[in-house]
Amino acid sequence: MLNKYEKRLIRCKKTRSIYKKQNKICLVVNKTSRHMYAQIIKYDNYMSKVLLSASTLEKKYFKNKYTGNKKSSYVIGKIIAKRAIKRGISKVVFDRSGYKYHGRVKYLAKSARKYGLLF
Repeated sequence: MLNKYEKRLIRCKKTRSIYKKQNKICLVVNKTSRHMYAQIIKYDNYMSKVLLSASTLEKKYFKNKYTGNKKSSYVIGKIIAKRAIKRGISKVVFDRSGYKYHGRVKYLAKSARKYGLLF
């Protein structure tokens, strides 16, 4: 019997294998109970390359604040969108990493769309 973590990894691997075959640029989200991470990754047939990243570990934006809530994930979406637009990336595919589209993941996606990313 698979536990919840293993099921999420299976869902994650399915979607990523599709993106790798299509050579897409993806906005990948990862979360823990304390932090939120977002990366823009260029998938290729043989390797993948991280182009940009943002997380709640950045002291500039999250000094002495609780980082495991919706507000912080909204800020991460804003940061990653602004950095992507600055580098000339406007269209990405949203990779939830097997997480449900609600809560912190949803807020990150909403803010990234609001600040200019298309997906």
